[in-house]
Amino acid sequence: MRLVFAGTPAVAVPALDAIAASGHELLAVVTRPDAPAGRGRGLVRSPVGAWADAHGVEVLTPARPREPEFLDRLRELAPDCVPVVAYGALVPPVALEIPAHGWINLHFSLLPAWRGAAPVQHAVLHGDELTGASVFELEEGLDTGPVYGTVTDEIRPADTSGDLLERLAHSGAGLLVAVLDAIGAGTARAVPQPADGVSLAPKLTVEDARVRWGDPAFSVDRRIRACTPAPGPWTTFRDDRVKLGPVTPVADGPELKPGELHVAKSGVLVGTATTPVRLGEVRAAGKKAMPAGDWARGARVTAGEVFA
Repeated sequence: MRLVFAGTPAVAVPALDAIAASGHELLAVVTRPDAPAGRGRGLVRSPVGAWADAHGVEVLTPARPREPEFLDRLRELAPDCVPVVAYGALVPPVALEIPAHGWINLHFSLLPAWRGAAPVQHAVLHGDELTGASVFELEEGLDTGPVYGTVTDEIRPADTSGDLLERLAHSGAGLLVAVLDAIGAGTARAVPQPADGVSLAPKLTVEDARVRWGDPAFSVDRRIRACTPAPGPWTTFRDDRVKLGPVTPVADGPELKPGELHVAKSGVLVGTATTPVRLGEVRAAGKKAMPAGDWARGARVTAGEVFA
C-alpha cells in the first residue's frame, strides 16, 4: 500500500524501520515542527524527521494538521493509509477522511485500558502485571476507535517506563506492519472496544514525578520506575532538587521515618511508610549521576537527615 507515516519521537522509529522493510511504499512522513533543544536552543529535527531525511523521504511539518497546505499535500500524495505512532497532535476529521483506509494508530496499551498520552507510565505506576500494544482505527475520540490487533507483554519487577516502552516499540512495530498487510489484503477486521475497563493515562507532570516518601515502599518504587526516564523522579535534599534512579525495596532494613536517610556499607537507604528502599543512582543539581554511596560521601550525609 501507499503510506504516509505520522510520528515524532524516537519510540516511533522502530515502526518506520519495519515499514521500510515491509514492501509497502512510504511516500512521506508527518511529524511535529522542528523545536528548540540543547543549551543553544537551536531548532532540532524530530527523530522521525531525521530518519526521513536520512532515507530521502519527504517530511511534512504542519504546526496543526488542519492547515490547508498540509491537507492539500496529503490529498496530492493520495495515501491508502496513514499509520501513526506517537505523532503528538490531534488529527481533524477532514484529514482522517483523506486516506482510503483512514489513519491507524499504534498505542502502547491494551485498549480500552490507559487511553491517553502516557499509557506505559501509568501501567507501571499503578502496578499492572500485563500490558501491551494495540493498533486501532483513529477517530475523533481519545483512543476510542475499533481495534485491529494487539500484542501483550509482561511488566517485569524492575522495568522502568523506558525499558517497557523500548520493548513495546519493537513488538508493536511488527504488529503495525501485520495490520497494514491485512488491510492491503482485505482481510483486516477491526473490533469495537468494550465499554468496560476504560482508564485514562494523562501525561505525567514534573510534580507527579516528585517522590512521596510517606507512601509505602512498593508505591515509591513504582513511581520512580514510572517516571524513568521522563519526566524524571526527584526529591529535595537541603532545599536543593535531587534526581533519582530506580530504587530497590528492602524487606529487612532498619526502621526509618519517611524520607530519613541511612548510610551503611550495604548502601544508602531511605525510609518510607513501610520498609526502606535502597537508592541506586543520585544526580545532584549541576552534577552527573553517580552511585548513591558516592553521592552520600560527597554530600557528607549525617544521621537523621532526610529527603523532603
